[in-house]
Amino acid sequence: MRIARFSIDGNVAFGAVEGDRPDELVLDIIKGIPFAEYELSGTKVPLSKVRLLPPVLPNKVVAFGRNYADHAKELGNEVPDAPFAFFKPSTSVIGPGDDIQYPAFSEEVHYEAELAVVIGRMCREVPRERVKDVIFGYTCANDVTARDVQKREKQWARAKGFDTSCPLGPWVETDLDITAASDLTIQCTVNGAQRQLGSTSQMTHSIEDLIVNITEAMTLLPGDVVLTGTPAGVGPLVVGDEVAVTIEGIGTLTNKVVKRG
Repeated sequence: MRIARFSIDGNVAFGAVEGDRPDELVLDIIKGIPFAEYELSGTKVPLSKVRLLPPVLPNKVVAFGRNYADHAKELGNEVPDAPFAFFKPSTSVIGPGDDIQYPAFSEEVHYEAELAVVIGRMCREVPRERVKDVIFGYTCANDVTARDVQKREKQWARAKGFDTSCPLGPWVETDLDITAASDLTIQCTVNGAQRQLGSTSQMTHSIEDLIVNITEAMTLLPGDVVLTGTPAGVGPLVVGDEVAVTIEGIGTLTNKVVKRG
């Protein structure tokens, strides 16, 4: 099931996305929230009549860096032996169609297409065999990065955590199992030109590795998001660019870059 979060007439709700043709998609409004017991209302609205929002509002976004060997090498970095985590704040999250605001403190902002794992239940110290049970679903992410700031500052808080640096969407796909999610084509285009093309099968550390690693240290809550790394091919964005992340079996997340002001 594809579950979207949206607004219509000033109201915010979740809905199940139905249909195959982009111009015929409809939302069956959900009664309740998808992280607890819910049911479909049967009340349907065309997707074209709503504004899609970030599919979840995470308490925290845990991201893992250098999890694709070719990406680590293209930036001159070693591939870490163990998962390498950092955070993006909840204030960095935007949804499909929202603008990425180019920060005034950077002159080199990059796109990074990533598979995002959405957590479905509170969990801590998750054993490998139970990882699949704590995953709600998967969505597309763009780990937008102020690369020049990342290079000169030891901590990545500003480079990775500025406002609008974490587009998520367009919805959460809940029907993918962890095996399927571990072998999906992932790509990024800028103004329609392909910039990244890879597969989640190229991850150095698997989805299970990442969830086990972070829950050894902290509790994950329903709606929290785990970013799994980006394939090779990252590069710059400029004001006016339209950047799109497409992941097989999930969908396409599109955002435009604007001047912050």
